[in-house]
Amino acid sequence: MAITSADFEYIQTLAKSEAGIVLELGKEYLVESRLQPIVRHEGMSSLDELFLKMKGFAGRPLRDKVIDALTTNETTFFRDIEPFEMLRKEVIPQLIEARSSERKITIWYAASSTGQEPYSLSMMIREHFPQLATWNLIQVATDLSPTVLAKAREGRYGQIEINRGLPANYLIKYFERQGAEWQLKPEIRSMVKFDELNLIKSGPPVPDIDIVMIRNVLIYFDIETKKQILARARRAMRPDGYLFLGGAETTMNLDEQFVRQQFNRSGCYRIKGQPTSALAGGVR
Repeated sequence: MAITSADFEYIQTLAKSEAGIVLELGKEYLVESRLQPIVRHEGMSSLDELFLKMKGFAGRPLRDKVIDALTTNETTFFRDIEPFEMLRKEVIPQLIEARSSERKITIWYAASSTGQEPYSLSMMIREHFPQLATWNLIQVATDLSPTVLAKAREGRYGQIEINRGLPANYLIKYFERQGAEWQLKPEIRSMVKFDELNLIKSGPPVPDIDIVMIRNVLIYFDIETKKQILARARRAMRPDGYLFLGGAETTMNLDEQFVRQQFNRSGCYRIKGQPTSALAGGVR
């Protein structure tokens, strides 16, 4: 049975208030496809029954499952490789120099999904910056969905996930075969702490952040929510920190305290007033 207009309005309101997700008219098919597995798993007969129970006093667990199902968790290893090249060639070397006295670097991954992004950077750090093994390297990865966080903590991926962006030499060096799947070795898994966090309700989980990764998530929010998230991130960043967004995302007209710095085909954002000449390509 198709979702009714009243129930779609209910889901629109719920998704916006709980997760900042904007479901426009025309997305009814998406809601139906995402929620049908919950209907089957809970032994219900229809979407109508699901919504009826969600609206009841004891419907909180169901509402949490629905928000989890509506969350987009698309990710790959080394997604859009250019930002990782910028981190390897420019950003991390600059931070190593700037933090040489305190020997501490903090990284926050704001929408980590099943973990490929934080694990990609962790492998790159282990490969190219072995000196950081003796530093206080704090990496915190957060996501709204407890389901994807559980998978991320396990660090176990199927062959299709492995084939999406992971270099063969990293697979050989940092993974172990587990039946039909591959699991990251403990030395990499232990580099990242995964926590549940709702971006629209909470700020960054740690202060004094050197690198903020909020990639490919702002596109799902409305303008005011984007402004709030960027402002919270900026307040938690160190003055000379770095912000990375997705290729289709920008701080323009959202937070004028950020300026973009270009590096080849990629770029990042820094808080106004920081030196800009070190990064290839300058500012725009």
